[in-house]
Amino acid sequence: MILVSACAAMLNGRVEYMVSHIPINANRAIEISISLIGVMAFWLGLVKIAEDCGVVAVIARLLRPILTKLFPDIPENHPAMGAITFSLVSNMLGLNNASIPLSIRAMQALQTLNTDPARASNAMCLFLVITSSSVQLLPATAIAALSKAGSTDPIKIILTTLLATICSTVGAIMACLVLQRKGTS
Repeated sequence: MILVSACAAMLNGRVEYMVSHIPINANRAIEISISLIGVMAFWLGLVKIAEDCGVVAVIARLLRPILTKLFPDIPENHPAMGAITFSLVSNMLGLNNASIPLSIRAMQALQTLNTDPARASNAMCLFLVITSSSVQLLPATAIAALSKAGSTDPIKIILTTLLATICSTVGAIMACLVLQRKGTS
């Protein structure tokens, strides 16, 4: 992107403009990043409170029937199921950064069930596909970034985010399951 921008600036004779705005925008990026730390801390704290109050457990119970159908190879009380559930819940709440350690823990737990350690299991692939499809009910990070950037109504993105996450997640799961079936036949 930087190379394309530099070429476009040279072609349009706006190199000075581009060069003069690099430090300004770099400074702005740092300011936005630092301000998001507070928002992320707030949301992580809120999730911790929800976890302590049992809200996360309720969401996990609601997800269990779906997850047991999606991941039939995982025993019901295996630690992988809990890690998958918590990773998905944090993604649903828009806390993608918080879900990364949980996703790593889920993959490690799934690896213990894997019969061929040199290859990813179907459950590992499906989990990766689901987390990559960006399951979000509340895009907290995006709302915070829009708010910091001066948006007057940053929560307007909730409906479109919900529609996008439904389409991406359902499509990703279906594609993964189809490819898994083709690989076994």
